[in-house]
Amino acid sequence: MKKQPMKYDVIIIGAGPAGYVAAIRAGQVGLRTALIEKNQIGGMCLNWGCVPTKSIIESAKLFKKIKSAKQFGIEGFEPEKLTFNWEQAKSRTKGIIKRLNSGIAYLLKKNGIEVITGEATIHSASSVTVNNRMLETKNIIIATGSYPIPFEANIGDKYMEVEKLFDLDELPENIVLSGHGPTVAELAQFFKLIGKEVSILLNDDFVIHDADRFLSEHLLRMLKNDKIKIIHAAKADGYHDGFLQVEQNRVKCDILINCNYRKAILPKSDIELKVNAQGFIETDENLETSQKGIYAIGDVNGKSYLAHAASAQGIWIINHLQGIMNVLNLKLYPLNVYTTPEIAQVGKSEEELKQEGIEYKINQFPLSANAKALIEGTSEGLIRILSGTKYGEVYGIQIIAEHATDMIAEATVYLQVEGTVYDIAQTIHAHPTVSEIFLEAGFDAIDKAIHK
Repeated sequence: MKKQPMKYDVIIIGAGPAGYVAAIRAGQVGLRTALIEKNQIGGMCLNWGCVPTKSIIESAKLFKKIKSAKQFGIEGFEPEKLTFNWEQAKSRTKGIIKRLNSGIAYLLKKNGIEVITGEATIHSASSVTVNNRMLETKNIIIATGSYPIPFEANIGDKYMEVEKLFDLDELPENIVLSGHGPTVAELAQFFKLIGKEVSILLNDDFVIHDADRFLSEHLLRMLKNDKIKIIHAAKADGYHDGFLQVEQNRVKCDILINCNYRKAILPKSDIELKVNAQGFIETDENLETSQKGIYAIGDVNGKSYLAHAASAQGIWIINHLQGIMNVLNLKLYPLNVYTTPEIAQVGKSEEELKQEGIEYKINQFPLSANAKALIEGTSEGLIRILSGTKYGEVYGIQIIAEHATDMIAEATVYLQVEGTVYDIAQTIHAHPTVSEIFLEAGFDAIDKAIHK
């Protein structure tokens, strides 16, 4: 007897931050759901990207902090004898990944999601095969993510993708990063903090092209101050005797890590899905592809490369399929850079306000006047508020601070509720806290900052 295909309300292809979050939400609202993943649950973000890189960066930040312990009155050790244990940092990281993976697996099971390991092929808007099984569904959600475009040079075993970093038993002394974006900046600082020589082949005018120019220029200066060599070039001309030849520069290179622009990982499909010039699946305002009933979420659609934006799209699309109305505004999702100090922004950049012809003003307050930042020894940075000149509506907030990636959540709330600088100035902040810089910048916008 011919085996009947399994039937679902929704099939999700890809189990990264977009896919697994969509699956959990689908289970919560009672949809029969299959989640197909050919590699590991959690995708690149959890297993090789966001989480593991932030873990080793935290180890490097602590390494730096301990070296300055004498300033805090701690003695009894010789800072120059401190060493960074790469294997232990990796071990701690693997433990975090394992714990988070277990948590996701539990949530998927709890919400009745069928997880299928294998590579999916889309046959129609209502059918998918995986492992020689035919699955039928009312809706298909593509959440296959993206991957860096390969580096354009033949340098043999010196070339590495980011996920292979954690396979290294030892870290080499001379490291070159190619590409742009938060990953380049974060890894460059990580390697420099633990005593490596670092160079960046920057294939854009700025380190992070979608950040406000003020932030990107600040980040570039920060990297240069850390003695990280910046070369504005997209590719190398050759590799000889341990050196990359990059235009007129010879760069010492034991390993090159690719952090290039990303392109979509397209699923196998018997039907054509419209793809834009950058190689991402095109979607409409409802995240639906050119094929009715097939949706694309996360960085496979090119709308954002941020994990939290991908997860938000995952929740939004399931709510949409269930007729639950909510707003999807990618401008309300923060951009975070986990350098030291951290950098974060949310809302419109100064360049966008100029392009849209919006009258605005900028008010900022430095951490050097903040008591908590001075107490912690982390007084480098500032907050920057972009607001309307007439009504004081908040258009964008940018933060450079040790915990900027956490503090930006407060900024997101002001934008979410269409707040003004008057709202910021009237929000009481405990003292001493670094978050008091919001209050000060708010006062600065409506009259004058108290401590400026």
